[in-house]
Amino acid sequence: MLKFLAKGEISKGNCEDEPMEPTAEDAVAGDFALINKLDIQCDLTVLSDDLRESLESEEKQKGKSSKREDANELIQSQDIEEKLGSGEPSRSVKVHTVPKPGKGADLSKPPCRKAKEIRKERKRLKLMQQNRAGELEGLQAQCEPLSSSPPKAKCNQPKSLEDLIFESLPENASHKLEVRLVPVSFEDPEFKSSFSQSFSLYVKYQMAIHQDPPDECGKTEFTRFLCSSPLEAETSPNGPDCGYGSFHQQYWLDGKIIAVGVIDILPHCVSSVYLYYDPDYSFLSLGVYSALREIAFTRHLHEKTSQLSYYYMGFYIHSCPKMKYKGQYRPSDLLCPETYVWVPIEQCLPSLENSKYCRFNQDSEAVDEGRSKEPDRLQVLYKKAIMPYGVYKKQQKDPRDEAAVLQYAALVGQACSERMLLFRN
Repeated sequence: MLKFLAKGEISKGNCEDEPMEPTAEDAVAGDFALINKLDIQCDLTVLSDDLRESLESEEKQKGKSSKREDANELIQSQDIEEKLGSGEPSRSVKVHTVPKPGKGADLSKPPCRKAKEIRKERKRLKLMQQNRAGELEGLQAQCEPLSSSPPKAKCNQPKSLEDLIFESLPENASHKLEVRLVPVSFEDPEFKSSFSQSFSLYVKYQMAIHQDPPDECGKTEFTRFLCSSPLEAETSPNGPDCGYGSFHQQYWLDGKIIAVGVIDILPHCVSSVYLYYDPDYSFLSLGVYSALREIAFTRHLHEKTSQLSYYYMGFYIHSCPKMKYKGQYRPSDLLCPETYVWVPIEQCLPSLENSKYCRFNQDSEAVDEGRSKEPDRLQVLYKKAIMPYGVYKKQQKDPRDEAAVLQYAALVGQACSERMLLFRN
């Protein structure tokens, strides 16, 4: 994205379809690779200033170019500690070098210039590792002093997600990208003025990506699907400036909308509902890019509203490639369907390999702490009056009705059954 905005360059390796598209596993694998690549770029420690200057000076003496390769040219097997949510190490990711198709080495031919550049970078890394105290072993996510004496230059920290996304562009950038957060309301002037363009983009996306027929992509369907929200807009003194509710996060490229992320901003999380984009810009991997933008946005909201600290990607279906890509974002938790506790996805995956449905909580004695324990306290709306279920059931003798109410209580839990009204007629 940054290369495209700055210079108009299109990365040939990222032209695969988005992972939520129904175009089989190959497309998904492409974005898996991109997400893993982002892990590397987030954590690569660049050379310290004094070491880089000495290397450049040495290379100039040898008559070699001192041009530094971009981070995505580095090829190095290494262990990287990374935690997307907080920037703190949480797990070790092993990255292996994989030769690109058609790029295998031919010993009968002289090495190409790119191979030389790669070797040059490897040499730089090796020199960086062989520091005076011999204490630095490979690239590290967290920088530590190399010796007892203070270093000349400040140790460079790995780039944060925000550093990558909001990297400044040159004044003469080829393209301009603007992300606008628009409340989903026909009373909002910005939502209303952009509705026609947003709707046209939705139709183009649904027909091209999901092969929907035109009669299933009308304004009525679009409005019901992505504009009519059960959430009421609400502002709170301690909440985010934008307030709570449903929003369209519009991605404007050079004055036109190329993608729209539908999100809900709630007191404890940002929930990602849907994304539709212009298929002509699939080479930008907008599914991955928008997810990273939404994660960064969640972190931004968290700065003011501390309890808003989670990013929800919706349902995870391990057997479905269109949904499985969500597990590539780490750290991630899955909700146990029986005890309703969050479990790290690494602990869930082995069970999901064996069964489509499984209990994630390993404690066999654990139960849902929020389950319905006192169904008589459930609130019912009956004949325009609100009453506890204990009062209502004395007026009703139908056992089928009792079974339906108890099923509802079991599904929503004790707290919600007392906060919501179950309509009976």
